Formats: sequence, C-alpha cells, structure tokens
Amino acid sequence: MNAPILSGWLLLGEWRARFLQAIVAVMAIAIGVALGFSIHLVNAAAFNEFSAASKSLSGQSDLQVHSKQKYFDELIYPRLAQFEGVRLINPVLEFMVPIPGDHNSGNDQRLRILGIDMFRAAGMSPDLLGVPAEDRLMDGLSDDAIFLSPAAMEWLHVKQGDTVQFNVGTQTLELRVAGGVTRARAGQRIAVMDIGAAQWRFNYLGLLSRIELKLDDGVHHEAFKTELEKELGAQFFVTEIVEQEARLASMSRAYRVNLNMLALVALFTGAFLVFSTQALSVARRRSQFALLRVLGFTRQHLMRQVVAEGIVLGVIGSFCGLALGYGFAALAIRFFGGDLGSSFFPGIQPDLYISPAAALVYFAVGLGVTILGTVLPARDAMRIAPAAALKSSQENNVIDSVSVPWSAIVCLSLALLLAQLPPVYGLPVFGYLAIALLLIGGLALMPRFAAWFFSFALYWANRRFSCGKLHATTLMVLARLANVPGQASVALSGVLASFCLMVAMAIMVLSFRVSVDNWLEHVLPADLYVRAADSGKQGGFLPDEQKFLTELPEFSRIDFLRYQQLVLDPRRPEITLIARPIDSADPRNTLPIIGEFIAPEELSGHERSIWVSEAMVDLYGYSVGKQIMIPVGNRLQSFIVAGIWRDYGRQFGAVQMQLSDYQELSNDMSINTAAVWLQSKVTMDNAYDILHQLPYGDTLEITQSQTIRDTSLKIFDRSFAVTYLLEIIAVIIGLLGVAASFSLQMLSRSKEFGMLRHIGITRSQVLVVLAAEGGLLTTLGVMLGFVLGWCISLILIFIVNPQSFHWTMQLYMPWDWLFLIAGVMLISASITALVAGRRAVSGSVIRAVREDW
Repeated sequence: MNAPILSGWLLLGEWRARFLQAIVAVMAIAIGVALGFSIHLVNAAAFNEFSAASKSLSGQSDLQVHSKQKYFDELIYPRLAQFEGVRLINPVLEFMVPIPGDHNSGNDQRLRILGIDMFRAAGMSPDLLGVPAEDRLMDGLSDDAIFLSPAAMEWLHVKQGDTVQFNVGTQTLELRVAGGVTRARAGQRIAVMDIGAAQWRFNYLGLLSRIELKLDDGVHHEAFKTELEKELGAQFFVTEIVEQEARLASMSRAYRVNLNMLALVALFTGAFLVFSTQALSVARRRSQFALLRVLGFTRQHLMRQVVAEGIVLGVIGSFCGLALGYGFAALAIRFFGGDLGSSFFPGIQPDLYISPAAALVYFAVGLGVTILGTVLPARDAMRIAPAAALKSSQENNVIDSVSVPWSAIVCLSLALLLAQLPPVYGLPVFGYLAIALLLIGGLALMPRFAAWFFSFALYWANRRFSCGKLHATTLMVLARLANVPGQASVALSGVLASFCLMVAMAIMVLSFRVSVDNWLEHVLPADLYVRAADSGKQGGFLPDEQKFLTELPEFSRIDFLRYQQLVLDPRRPEITLIARPIDSADPRNTLPIIGEFIAPEELSGHERSIWVSEAMVDLYGYSVGKQIMIPVGNRLQSFIVAGIWRDYGRQFGAVQMQLSDYQELSNDMSINTAAVWLQSKVTMDNAYDILHQLPYGDTLEITQSQTIRDTSLKIFDRSFAVTYLLEIIAVIIGLLGVAASFSLQMLSRSKEFGMLRHIGITRSQVLVVLAAEGGLLTTLGVMLGFVLGWCISLILIFIVNPQSFHWTMQLYMPWDWLFLIAGVMLISASITALVAGRRAVSGSVIRAVREDW
C-alpha cells in the first residue's frame, strides 16, 4: 500500500470514528468565513452602488467647483464659463427638502432635489434629464413641474400627473409630477426640476451648490485645478470624481473595517476549535502514530498526515463558508438594506457581485487559520517516541510545547506597547494587533496558570483529606487537573478564547450604549423640540415667527438653534456648525464638555469662543486655546477653541458657537430649531395643540425629548444589530468548542476510566469526577476569560473606538449578561462531560485496558 492510499485510509477512518467532532470544526470555520465574506459582499455592493449613484449625479464632468458653505453666488458662473480651457459648464443646485407626512421612511423623510439647466445637462449629465409626457414636452422648463426617479415615485406613492407637497420654511409648496428620471439607479430617491424654478420656488434665488466643468482635450487637470483654486480664493475648492469616491469611502471605512474585524472574531474562535480538535485527536492516536512509525512512517509523513487532515477540514469549511456567506449577504440586504443597519448608504438597493479575488482571499483566510490550528498538533505528532507511546507511558500534550512563560510575556508586553501607537490612515491597526497579541499571550500563559491554580488547590485538598474532611472523589479531580495541565489547557483554550471575546464585546457595546444614553440626557434638556424646514439658505423660522413663539405664555423658556453644514477639507465629509445660546458663566451647563476649557472672562474683548467636538481634535488637529478659521457669513472668521465636547451624533465633526456671534458675523437672523420648556401646568397635549394651531402649524416637526432619545437608541441598536448577531454566533461557536473539546477528551481517556473501574471506582463516581472536572475547568476558563476580556474591552473602548470613530466613552459592566453566559457555558460543559463520559465508561472494563496487558 503506497503512502497516499494509506493517508486517505487513515483520514477516512478518523472521520468515521469522530465524525461529529469533525463536523463541529467544519461548522466553526464555515461560520467564520461566511460572516467575513457576507459582510464584505454587502459592504462592497453598497459602496459600489452608492458610488455609482453619486457618479450619475456628477455626470461626465472632469472637475467640480464647490463652496465651503455649501451654497454660493451664481455670479461666479459667467467667470468660470470664460475661463480658458473650459469646454462645457453645467450649473447645479442640489438640496434636501422635507416631505410632509409619513412615507415609511423611518427617520429619513427628505427628498434630494437637483435643479439643472436641461440644455447644459444634456451634454454633461444626460442621466438626470426627466422624461415628460408626449403632449407636454416643455415641462422641463415649467416652474410647477418636477421629475421623480422610480424609487422616489414608489416611496411617495405617486405617479405621473399627481401632485407632491414640500415644506419650505413655514410654507407648503405643491408641485406637479411631470414625469420620471428613468436613468436613475435602483433605489435612488431623487427629483429633478428646472434650475430657475428650483431657485424661485425653494427660495434659493441667486444661489448654486456646484458647477461642473468639462475641460478641453489636452488640458492638464491637476495644473488647471491648482490655478482655478488660486483664482477663486479660500472660500472655494475644486474636486475630481476620484477625490469624491475617496471621500465617500472614508465616510464608512471605519464602520466597514470594524465589522470585518468582528467577523474575524468568530473565525479566530473557530481556529481554536480546530486546534483543540486536532490536538486531542493527536493525543488520542499516539499509539496509532507510534505503530505507523515502527512500520516505516517517517516523522515528515506523520506531520503531512495531520496537516492534510486539517487542510481537508479547512477546504470543506471554507467552501461551505463562501456559499453560506452569499446567502447571509442576500438576507442581510433584504432585511437590513445595503448599510447593514448604519446610515452611510441610505435608500440604495445594491446587487450582489462575487469577486473571484475576494472569494479567493476569504477562502485562503479560512484555510490559513485552519492550518494555523493544525501546525502545533502536527509538530507534536512528529515528535512522538514510538517505544514510549506504544507503552502508553507518554501523555504530554501539544499545548505544553507552547506554554513557555517568556513567549507569553513577550506577547503581552508587545500588546501593551502597540496599544500606545497612533492610528494608521485613520484605522486602529495597532489596536487590533494589540488585541490579538493580548489574546495569544493570555492563552500561552494559561497552562502555567492552570498548573499553579490546580496544584495549590490540590495542596489545600491534601491537607483537608488528611483530616478526613474531604471526599476522595474531590481529591481525584484536583489530582488529575494538577498533574495533566496540558490536557486541561486544551479544554480551557476554547472556553477562554470564546468567553473573553464575548466579555470584551459585551462590555464595549453596553459602555457605548449607556454613554450615548447619558449624552442624550445632557444635550436634550428641553421638553419639546420644534423644527421647521429650511427656506433656501435661511433657516425655517424668521425673526417675526421667533418673536411670536417667545410671546406664547404656555412656554417658560425657548432657546433658538441654527444648524449649517460646512466643508473645511475637501477630502473629508462635511462638518456641522451649531449656533445656540451657551451659558457664559459655565459652558458645561449647556455642553457636555470634557477636559479643560477656557472661561469667557479669560478671553480678550475681540476674541470669540468656539467649542469643538472630539472628532475635530482628531481630524483637524484642534486643541483648547488654538486660534482657528471657520467660514461664517461670506468669509473666514477667527475663533479661539474654548473647549472640547463629546458628540455621538456627528462622527465627522461639529462646532458650536454663541448664536449672537453667528448672527453678528453672518447677518442671518433665521433659525432651524426651537428648544421649548413648558410651564409647570402645561401638558404635552396642550403644547401640541397650541403649536398646531399656529398659521404654519402643519409644517412644523414637533418632537418630545424622550421620543428623540428613544428613537436614537433604536437607531443605535439597529446599527449594532450585526454586532449583536456576531456576538451571539461567537457564543454558539464557543459552546460548540466546549462540547467538542470535552467529548474528545473524555473519549481519549477510556483507558484511564477502565483502570479506575479496576481499582473499585464505580461508574457513577467516574461520572461525578467528569462533571466536576468539566465544571472546574469551565469555571477557571470563565474567570480567566473575564479578566482577559476586560483587558481587551479597555483597548476597544479607549483605543479602537476613539481612533475609529473619534469619540470617547465611559466604562460600564453588563453583569447580568456576563453571569448569564457564564452560567450557560458552565452548565453546557458539565452536561457535555457527563454525556461524553457515559459513552466513555459504557464499554467493557477489560477491553478498555487491553493495550496495557
């Protein structure tokens, strides 16, 4: 019989003998690969679709001119049209407008409208041209006509010829659906109308949001862009399509990368399951491998045999994982949408596309972690001494070879060092490496700790037993665990790996959720928040309407807020400018300030204060006391950073300033939102009635602060739905690992149980020993997992999250969840040990020790 045939025969024999354990290992690898591959598929499909939709809005332009204040004077248009090198020019007015009523859109009840010049757009953005009715071909120039994409028509439940209402400030505007934008992307909710009509009807007279340029052939884009930016000044910036794609990618990159890292958690746990399965398989077959060595198998043959068994597990698991991943991705898009619960890619309907290169990468990752979990058991098999193994006198375990303390200390030291390093291109690369090294170091230190722990317990038990206060069964359990720490550590590795990762994720998610809840309590102090749609560049409430609200006797206090979007860096997403009344005596009464701040009296009379969010510190390098320039009004204005505040609502940055300063600099007296405090005797129902009775009451969005908090937490939970799913799957894989490890270990100890039966130990006593061993091992694994998971959660909370999303949070412990999972693992381990033990002691006592005759 040649070597390949013998190898195949051994592999099939092992699978027949331990089919259930092999299937569990394959499932663990398949689930890990499936999660990673499905998240990649959904993210890639969503980003590609969102990018394609953005490209369709930009058309065939080479460059686009934008203002840092979102809208700019249209008088710049003729200047650009005469600029040398410009072949085509296309003005665009793009804005979002609220839709009255409920259109099953959750929190997104706004429609994107584009005002275009149909003659200019025909040569630059033909996909945006509306298709009018055959008998009304000039509707593209009508001031009461609007064209809707198919997705927008479905969302608004309208068809050609119907009317649609829009909120413009405190007024309601009604437009006629003149046709469709048939070339819009699937799921893309947009509307198109004549640019002059859009400026007039939505109060954007004389304003544009961007100007698209098509350059002459031979013009160097980068040189032209540099010259144009110099000509236009600091208030404008010029971008290319490639830069816009990079900007879109940066918006969701941290979220996508963190989801992929979470998927690797399941795969990493699966690798330990493969490791424990292969390690116990090698330990059980030591005499078989020794016999093969005697019959002519070399050490290399044995190593290739064990590695081949692991590769077969990896190949099957990875293939199944790719198939499952595609199915998971299809289900995720159907139930969560393309954004996987986030808000980065709203309203899109992406199509899945399997990239062969990506599939190969995830297949290789699944196979790689399987081989990684097989190498050490294979090396252990190669080192088997035939004579000793045939006599069953050598029971060392593979994990003993990696339990050298210095290796664990090196890993833990490196983890501590890497946790101090800054992010790489905005990603916490070193933070993730620190987590991996911390987990590896903890697992490597585990055998020594287990030996010390159970040796101390045995010493204490011997003293109690000599006094007649301890049962012999307890002494047997502790003696076994203290003298064979390697085998105990194999079972512990699966428990420790899965439980510590569960602990880390649970602590991080709860800490984040409680921090968000506390933050909402601080930033939403009013009883009601009343919003009006923007009226062009101005806020919805004009001075007369503000005065009318303040004179209502049912309200004890009203604060007015003005929101604006600004662009400080063309490579980054927009930031939010918030102008509001801020307590001059102590800004902490208004803002959730962290760290030091500058009191108003410490500034000179001509200096103006501004308070920036944590994201502004990371992304733009702001710090307390630094002088910065922010576009307010028609030019850049100077401010002093007076403090840093925590903001979980705007990941890409926000700044707050006094409303009086904003109005003085911009001459804009309008506001977007009114924060309303009620008189003590006024109920919520009374307040709603009073506001709805206003002449413009139907156009207002009135929300209680508690409703905003509840909605925000629902959005949080939806955003973390995939995280919760990954955490549950990690729990399942961990429980499967515990079951597989204990069952394999119990079956490999059949000779030991036979010997115990020979010396008078009853079957029930053996089962009690096994249950006690399972309970003690799991208890120790849970204890160590809690400590290690707590350390990993510190890295997640104080390193990974600030570097990924640019905000900090407080630490909170989910004790109920942790005790529940610990109890489930403890019970499952004891039950598994009993079930496997019943099978192990059910055979003949004589046959169990026949190899020792």
